[in-house]
Amino acid sequence: MKKLVIIMVVALFATYNGVAQKINWVTFDEALELQKKSPKKIMMDVYTKWCGPCKMLDKNTFHNPDVVDYVNKHYYAVKFNAEGEDVVTYKGKTYSNPNYNPARANTRNSAHQLSRYLQVNAYPTIVFFDEKADVLAPIRGYQKPTQLELYLKLFKNDDHKEMDTQEKFNEYYKAFKPEFKG
Repeated sequence: MKKLVIIMVVALFATYNGVAQKINWVTFDEALELQKKSPKKIMMDVYTKWCGPCKMLDKNTFHNPDVVDYVNKHYYAVKFNAEGEDVVTYKGKTYSNPNYNPARANTRNSAHQLSRYLQVNAYPTIVFFDEKADVLAPIRGYQKPTQLELYLKLFKNDDHKEMDTQEKFNEYYKAFKPEFKG
C-alpha cells in the first residue's frame, strides 16, 4: 500500500510539472496528410543533432505545459532534422539529402534539400505553414515559451495578414501580453 501511494504521488508530481505532457510530433509527410482531412497550421522545428540552442528549445520551450497544450490544440507539430536523411514530398517535389554521410549522423552533415528550399540557414528555426502548407514565416533562433507564444498566436489567429510593414509588427509586439508561464 505504501508503494502505491508513493507511485501515485510521483506520477501526480510529474504530471503537475509537465513531464507527462508532450507535443504530438509527426513527420512533415504526416502533417501534410492530416491537413487534407482536418486543416490546421503547421509548426516545424528545424533542428540539427549537434545544435545546443536546438536542445535548449526542446527542453525549455517544447516541454513547457502552456506551449504543449497550445501547440497540440492548434497546430500539427513537425520535428525536421535539417541535416537528416529523410525523403520528403512537398508541393509535388521530392526533397532528400543526397550528400548525407551516415558516419557524421551526430555531427555537422550536409544540409537537406528541404532546409535549403525553406531558406533555413540557422538553427534552430521554427517554420510556420498555413492550412494549405504554404510557408508563412521562418522564425530563427532559440525562443523562450513567452517569445514563441507571440508567434503561435500571431499565426494561429491570422493576425500576420494585417502586418504589411515592420511598424505594424512592432505595434503588435508592444501590445502583446503573454499568458504562458516560463
